[in-house]
Amino acid sequence: MKIIDIGANLTDPVFRGRYRGTQAHADDLGHLLARARAAGVVGMMVTGGSLSESAAAVELCGEAPGLFATVGCHPTRSTEPQAHAGGADAYFAALRALIDGNRARVVAVGECGLDYDRLQFADKEAQARSFVRHFALAEATGLPMFLHSRNAAADFARLVRENRHRFSAGVVHSFTGGAEEARELLDLGLYIGINGCSLKTDENLAVVRALPLDRLMVETDCPYCEIRRTHASHALLPPAGGAWTPPEAKRKERWDSGSMVKSRNEPCMIRQVLAVLARLHSVDEAEVARRVFDNTRRVFFGGIEHEF
Repeated sequence: MKIIDIGANLTDPVFRGRYRGTQAHADDLGHLLARARAAGVVGMMVTGGSLSESAAAVELCGEAPGLFATVGCHPTRSTEPQAHAGGADAYFAALRALIDGNRARVVAVGECGLDYDRLQFADKEAQARSFVRHFALAEATGLPMFLHSRNAAADFARLVRENRHRFSAGVVHSFTGGAEEARELLDLGLYIGINGCSLKTDENLAVVRALPLDRLMVETDCPYCEIRRTHASHALLPPAGGAWTPPEAKRKERWDSGSMVKSRNEPCMIRQVLAVLARLHSVDEAEVARRVFDNTRRVFFGGIEHEF
């Protein structure tokens, strides 16, 4: 089984053992990557959410095989480009230079899009301005897009539709919308990324069950979006002792190198997302893995020389 996690926030300090500025345990990124490989994760897309975070993601991708970066500005950080020295033009020129200087590591423009749940960080106008600049970046580089849409379906679809000719392909990651929103995204030729947050409620499960496997990708969005006991999807997980069992998880204060950290999602847990998709679509987990792997490789890795 080969799996690519399309959304892993591996630059987050928690994967170096730091939580809210305090070192709680040793840097365990290497152990995390080993657990991912043991679970069949052969590739991870490290998400860039700002200029500095994108640079950190690209740098991290040089530390281990199978890591690739996205480069962009998250909608909640849409005020950053204007505040940058030299303004938005200089900010996006720096993103372009980061991509051009690291074509073997960068596989997508983003994370970018609209987020109306957190307008306290950036208003709608700032988000729209930043989003449109990303279409120009995708057009100039020829890269696909890694997209974010939260409580902004109408405006998101409108901006994508107006700019759809400017990029080859894209995925709307961490999808939590309804059936109508999903149909519109599919009609726009986009793929849909599924993680634990996509599988919280019975309504979520019904929407995901109706999505075609040839338009899906899987992710963890770690350290966020794990499948929790309170989620509707938890009842669909296979019993312990099956083909794959999650490693033990301990509180960060009791961390050891062989354990995950409680409430800190990590890439190996993508196996749970696959297991739920398999139950929802009534197919074998290995078949789901093959289908979403092929989707991901075709969209994001067709332009680089890499064998998984």
